[in-house]
Amino acid sequence: MFDTMTITKTVGALCGSLLVFLLGSWAAEAIFHVGPSGHGADGKVEQAYYIDTGGDDAAAETEAAPVDFDTLMANADVSKGEKLFKKCQACHKLEEGANATGPSLYHVVGRPVESVDSFGGYSGALKEAADVWTPENLFAYLEDPKAFAPGNKMAFAGFKKPEERADIIAYLESTEN
Repeated sequence: MFDTMTITKTVGALCGSLLVFLLGSWAAEAIFHVGPSGHGADGKVEQAYYIDTGGDDAAAETEAAPVDFDTLMANADVSKGEKLFKKCQACHKLEEGANATGPSLYHVVGRPVESVDSFGGYSGALKEAADVWTPENLFAYLEDPKAFAPGNKMAFAGFKKPEERADIIAYLESTEN
């Protein structure tokens, strides 16, 4: 049924088809190529016209206004903070002397930084950033721990929403009573 001639013709037809597609691709590239980088001569996309949508101005206007810390703390919700603290519980405990991957957060608000004697995993980077865990320091730290104290060992991305940070701080303060 299949002899060598049939197989040779089939392979030749396949190779010929691929050659046609290759030559077509080269021809299209030569016809439609407009510059060294595929765009304008300087590598930028050149447009025939520009439509100003006000996007740049709108983005600047929609950026969050500076947040009033006192107002945030006054409106903080302890029950939301308790729910958010569940993310922290993977590494921290609220009981006195109960360390985990991270130090105990028992009475952390107002406590000196790196002061839990029973926890030996401090990096020293936190003491360079702050002396005491004031609500303001906790607020900044919880936003981005690596930016607040570069070199610290906390591997958590942080809470980006200011309301969430205020809720967690309010929860931590409420556990101290």
